[in-house]
Amino acid sequence: MSDLGIRVLPGTPHETRDGTPHVTLDGALAALPPGASGAEVWSALGGAGHLAACYRDGDPRRGVRPAALARLLAATDARFGIPATLSVSVPLATTLPVLATGTTDPARRALEDALAGRVTTALAATDATAGTDLSGLHTAVHVDGDTVEVTGEKQWIANATAAAWFLVLARLRPGRHFTSFTWVLVPADAPGVHVRPADSSLYAASGTGHVRFDGVRLTAGHLVDRVGMGLPSFARHIATERLAGALWGVALCRRVLADTRTRLAARAHGEATLWDNEAIRQRFAACLVRTQELHALCEQFAEPVARRYDTTAAATLKAAAGATVGQVLGECAQWWGAAGFADGSVQQIRAQAALFGIGGGATEVVLATLADSAEQVLARLEPRGDTR
Repeated sequence: MSDLGIRVLPGTPHETRDGTPHVTLDGALAALPPGASGAEVWSALGGAGHLAACYRDGDPRRGVRPAALARLLAATDARFGIPATLSVSVPLATTLPVLATGTTDPARRALEDALAGRVTTALAATDATAGTDLSGLHTAVHVDGDTVEVTGEKQWIANATAAAWFLVLARLRPGRHFTSFTWVLVPADAPGVHVRPADSSLYAASGTGHVRFDGVRLTAGHLVDRVGMGLPSFARHIATERLAGALWGVALCRRVLADTRTRLAARAHGEATLWDNEAIRQRFAACLVRTQELHALCEQFAEPVARRYDTTAAATLKAAAGATVGQVLGECAQWWGAAGFADGSVQQIRAQAALFGIGGGATEVVLATLADSAEQVLARLEPRGDTR
C-alpha cells in the first residue's frame, strides 16, 4: 500500500518487494526545490510510483481513484503552486487515459515511460483558431496507407516546452461531425515540430507553450485508438479532467483560506485584529460555505465521473469550481491588502486561478451542457422514498 492507501503496480521504480513505494508522497515532493517545474514534479512522482497510484490497479484504462488524485493534487499545489500542478493534473486526468486506448508500440511505450515519470506528455487539443470549439479545429492529419502527415498549430498547451510526446487532436476530413477527428501521437523531436514558450510569466513552471506542426510525417502506428474516435474519446476523458479540477479547487481554496485566516488573526486593527471585524468574519464564513459546497459536489459526483464518465456531473463540477475559486480567491485577495501584490502572493495566485473558469471548457460552455440536461438534473432532485 502507498501512503495514499491504494495499490501500486508491481515493478514501479523505487518500490519494495510488497509494492510499497520507498518514498512517500510528501517525501517525493519534499526532495524538490519549491521552484521546481511541472516536468520535475512529474518525474519525481512517477519515479516514486505515485502517478500509477492514482489509477485503479495502476491502470489508466480503469479510471482514476478520486481520493488518491485529490491527495496528490493537494500536496503538489501546497508545495509548488498552480503552474506545476496544472502540468501534473492534465496528463493524469486526460492525456494518459486517452493514450492508454492505443495498442501500437509508440502508444504503449509513451504510456509506460510517462507513467514511470521518465518523460512528460502534452495534450495538444486546443487549436490556434478554434479554442474550446474543438469541432471547428483546423489542425489536420492526412492518412495515406502506412504514412500519416500532421499540419496545424496548437496554442496554450501545458507541458509543451518539456514534452517528449504530443497527443494531438487532428481533423481527418471536412465537417463538424464527431467522427471527423482522431488522435495522433507526435514525437516532440520529429522534423517539422516547432515549439515556442507562451508569452506569459504566470504559467512558466507548467511549460505552457504553442506548437506548430509543419507537414510532420509519421507511421500509421502513431494513430491512437480507432480512427475517427477523437472527439468521443475526448468527451469521455475531459469529464475526468473536470473532476480533477474540482478536487484541486477545493484544495486551493482551503489553502488560501487557511493562510488568509492566519494573516487576519495576526493583523492588528484598532484594539483587536482584522479577524475580529464582523463584516470580514461574515464574508469569510460565506467563503467557507462555498468551499464546502464544492467539496460536497465532489463527494457526490466523484464516482459517477470516475467510473461512468458522467458528462452532466462533470459539467456541474466544472461550473461550480470556476465560480467557487473565483469568489474565494477574490475575497482573500482583498483582505491581504497591498501585501497581496507581492511576487507569489495571493493576487498572483488569483490571476493564475482564472484558469478554473477557462481551461477544460469555459464556464459558459459547461453551463450550456447543464442547460441541455435540465430535465435530467431536475429529475435527480426529486424526493425519493417514503415521504411520510
